[in-house]
Amino acid sequence: MAAKLKKGDSVVVLAGKDKGKKGEIQSVNPKAGKAVVEGVNVAIRHTRQTQTAPGGRQPKAMPIDLSNLAVMDKNGKATRVGFRFEGDKKVRFAKTTGEVL
Repeated sequence: MAAKLKKGDSVVVLAGKDKGKKGEIQSVNPKAGKAVVEGVNVAIRHTRQTQTAPGGRQPKAMPIDLSNLAVMDKNGKATRVGFRFEGDKKVRFAKTTGEVL
């Protein structure tokens, strides 16, 4: 199955504690059905001090389920993703505007 959400996509959160927040996908785990979005679902992780890195409370973006994310179109609104062939190439497009992602 083709990936509707990919690394680098601008997305908006549809459900959960961060509903309405926008961000960019940093990584996707299709097997688990989750993605890490910058600035969304942030948790505080306590790290021990090392010679190279300072210790303390570090904010870290945790994975969020793919079903709670939607791609943003050029107008900044949530849209669904469709697939179509342009020539011999399969491309993703925004269902609201029809533009290629």
